[in-house]
Amino acid sequence: MGLLTALEGGFGDAADALVVDGRPLSREQLLGAATLVAQRVAGAPALAVLARPAAETVVAVVGGLLAGVPVVPLPPDSGPKERGHILRDCGATLLAVPAGEGAAGDAGAGEEIEALPVDLTARSGGSFAEPAGDRPAFVLYTSGTTGPPKGALIPRSAVAADLDALAAAWRWTAEDTLVHGLPLFHVHGLVLGVLGAMRTGSRLVHTGRPTPEAYAGARGSLYFGVPTVWSRVAADHTAARALAGARLLVSGSAPLPVPVFEQLAAVTGHAPVERYGMTESLITVSTRADGERRPGSVGLPVDGVRTRLVGEDGEPLPADGESVGELQVAGPTLFSGYLNRPDADAESWTADGWFRTGDVAVVGPDGFHRIVGRASVDLIKSGGYKIGAGEVEAALRDHPAVADAAVVGAPDSDLGQAVVAYVIADGPVTGEQLTAFVAERLSVHKRPRRVVLVDELPRNALGKVLKKQLLQTATRAL
Repeated sequence: MGLLTALEGGFGDAADALVVDGRPLSREQLLGAATLVAQRVAGAPALAVLARPAAETVVAVVGGLLAGVPVVPLPPDSGPKERGHILRDCGATLLAVPAGEGAAGDAGAGEEIEALPVDLTARSGGSFAEPAGDRPAFVLYTSGTTGPPKGALIPRSAVAADLDALAAAWRWTAEDTLVHGLPLFHVHGLVLGVLGAMRTGSRLVHTGRPTPEAYAGARGSLYFGVPTVWSRVAADHTAARALAGARLLVSGSAPLPVPVFEQLAAVTGHAPVERYGMTESLITVSTRADGERRPGSVGLPVDGVRTRLVGEDGEPLPADGESVGELQVAGPTLFSGYLNRPDADAESWTADGWFRTGDVAVVGPDGFHRIVGRASVDLIKSGGYKIGAGEVEAALRDHPAVADAAVVGAPDSDLGQAVVAYVIADGPVTGEQLTAFVAERLSVHKRPRRVVLVDELPRNALGKVLKKQLLQTATRAL
């Protein structure tokens, strides 16, 4: 059985089996257009895809997977510095774009990259043998706490194992209609939200943008969203009541605030399913469709995944509902390493083969997991995105009027965390100018929501910025 089971037939093929931002495609149309992409990219070191919420993105991704070429989704709002780093690092020579957009141009990579036009009306009747399971399906770039994003190599076998485990946990079948409007360049929106439908055979409706009105009008049975989306849905009672006919509401990418959980359950009649994962591990823990769903809990490990808590001394901690430790995971859903980063690989794995998530958690006697937070204050979860503070700081320091900068994630009722920058200016500059400066260089969602100009940053005796102190200051200012 291949990775994209639903494209092998046997699930029926409605004319609108896939709908992305209003554009319907049958699976036959998708497969024909994607096979032509596969013929163009076969043998390439990697295929970069400008991952807009469009049917062309799905066709390009499927084409790369058919050909066994690692797919590298690019955030459509990424600036030239970020995009250039990703393209140089992954070695992609082709950038998939919608037909009619012309040449890809410099793309910030320092050299020309060939544009691969994706035509939804094109067809090919060719076929490809299923690539080996250990081949990378994706190189997904994830923000670290320092430096530029790292490329996580996600093998095909990990994608298949995770989707099968989630299908079991959520009773996800070909009878479902999956609805979401999440970005198509990370695990939640792309791997779960697109390939999940290609494996289970469910119909997929991508709403383009995840607005309450769009979710309400899609008439789905299974919905994916991040806490920001669910917060807005819960606040729109008309839209929320329209989801009462759904089977399952799934929340992830960041902790769902308890008040949002309770409000969503009260208005829709559905207590949401919460799950936990990372780019490197895919989804490893989840509450179940037929099980208990507790506010603030992400439930139990999915099939095949093992977890453990480890204290600061490296010793295992008990699952007693009180002990707080670093969450480590093992199992078939894990990535195979970071591209070109043996140093990061060495830091990420224990000697006995467990992946260090960097998150701290509590596990109860019944196995239910509760994620407490990050082991570091430098990874910000805002609106469902993970943002490395160091990357934003580096962009700010590129401004000629900035002497130094420190970035933290302050609590925010809508975004979960908001990016707040403390900046020592070395010339005339405003917060608005710095926000625009960052947005031009990095993904727009990484821009500071608030910039505070200061004379100095709090530091310890070794000169390290005391970010917890800055976070307390940012929180008091709310």
